[in-house]
Amino acid sequence: MAAEPATIEALLRSALSPSHIAVRDDSALHAGHAGAASGGGHYHVTIVSERFAGAARVARHRMVYDALRTLFPTQIHALAVSAFTAQEFQSSNSPTSQN
Repeated sequence: MAAEPATIEALLRSALSPSHIAVRDDSALHAGHAGAASGGGHYHVTIVSERFAGAARVARHRMVYDALRTLFPTQIHALAVSAFTAQEFQSSNSPTSQN
């Protein structure tokens, strides 16, 4: 059984106190995929937290995976993570960064 996006969000809010979080369920895009047969869903998480300050990309992903460890592999089969500090997120979404 796939996880509810609200469950993923609640676990991440509790563990990482994000200022912004978006959980997208991409499971429908993977219908028929061997991993989808187990019932675990495919998700993309965009998360902004000051707890990521000074942490390398791999360490940030590890923090997210650690917060969700109880959902692997039965409720989450695949997870894509975009993890930012507030400053990085603001910079990546500013009009000048998209030129």
